[in-house]
Amino acid sequence: MKVGAHVSISGSRVSSDDETPPYDDIRNAVHRQRAFGGNCGQVFTTSPQVWQQPEISEEAAEGFREESDEQLEGPWVIHSSYLVNLCTPKDDLRRKSKESMQAELDAAERLGIPYVNVHLGAHTGAGVQGGLDNAASLIDELDVPEGVEILIESDAGSGTKLGGEFSHLAGIIDRTETEIGICIDTAHTLVAGNDLTTPEAVDETVQRFDDQVGLEYLKYIHLNDSKHDVGTNKDEHALIGEGYIGEDGVEAIVNHPDLRELPFALETPTEDGKGFAWNIQKVKELRSE
Repeated sequence: MKVGAHVSISGSRVSSDDETPPYDDIRNAVHRQRAFGGNCGQVFTTSPQVWQQPEISEEAAEGFREESDEQLEGPWVIHSSYLVNLCTPKDDLRRKSKESMQAELDAAERLGIPYVNVHLGAHTGAGVQGGLDNAASLIDELDVPEGVEILIESDAGSGTKLGGEFSHLAGIIDRTETEIGICIDTAHTLVAGNDLTTPEAVDETVQRFDDQVGLEYLKYIHLNDSKHDVGTNKDEHALIGEGYIGEDGVEAIVNHPDLRELPFALETPTEDGKGFAWNIQKVKELRSE
C-alpha cells in the first residue's frame, strides 16, 4: 500500500547519523516520512503562506532523489502555495500564481517528483466558466517539464472557489491542452456534497466521478477524515476514522478496487496525542490484504 503524510522539510537536517552536521534540507522529508511509517507523501518546498521561490541546493536535490529511491516506495507530490489562484481575473495575482507554479514545476523536475498539486482557486466574480477559462489558459502558459504532471485538487466548495463539483474538474480537463491529472481530497469531497460514509456511498461517488471526470485522470488521494458532515462546505480535517467519514467510509475508500492502488497522502491533524504515525497505522489496519 502506498500511504504517507504531508511532512515538513524545515529545521535542522534530520538524520540517524550523529556525524551529519545540522542544516535545513529537503532530505528531512525522507527521514520524517519513514519515522511516521509512510512510504510516499507530500511536501511544501517553501512556506505556503508567502510568495517565495524554492531554494534547494544541488546537493540536497541529489540526496533527496537518492534517499527517496532507496528508502521509500513513492511517489512524492509537491503542494503548491496556498496563495496561488489559477482562476483569478486579476492580472497581478495571475502573474504571481504563474511564477509560483513554474518554480514548483521546475523544483519537481530537479527533485524527481512526478506531481505538483494545486487548487483551482476562486473566480472572485468572473463566474464558473470564466474562472475555468482563466485557469486553463494559465496552465497552458506554463512550461511543464517532462516527467512532471499538474494535479488539480478537489475543493470543499465554499464561496467562489472552484473544484468542489466534479463538473469543475471535468471542465478544466476539457479546456486545457496540457496533460493534467486530479487529486481527490476525501474530506473536501465529503463536505462538497459527496457521501463517503458507507461502502455503498463510496461506490456511488466513485462511479459519479468516473462518469463526469474519468478515473484515468485520478492520480493521487489526500486521505483525510472530516470534522464536518456531507454538504457543509466546511474544510476541517479530522483523525482517520474519528470524523464524519468514519472507519467504515475510510475502509471502503482504501479498499475500493478503483482506488486501492493509488498513493494516499494524509493531511490529518495532531490531536489527543495522535499524529501522523497513529493515522498511518490506522489506515494500514483498515486496509485488507
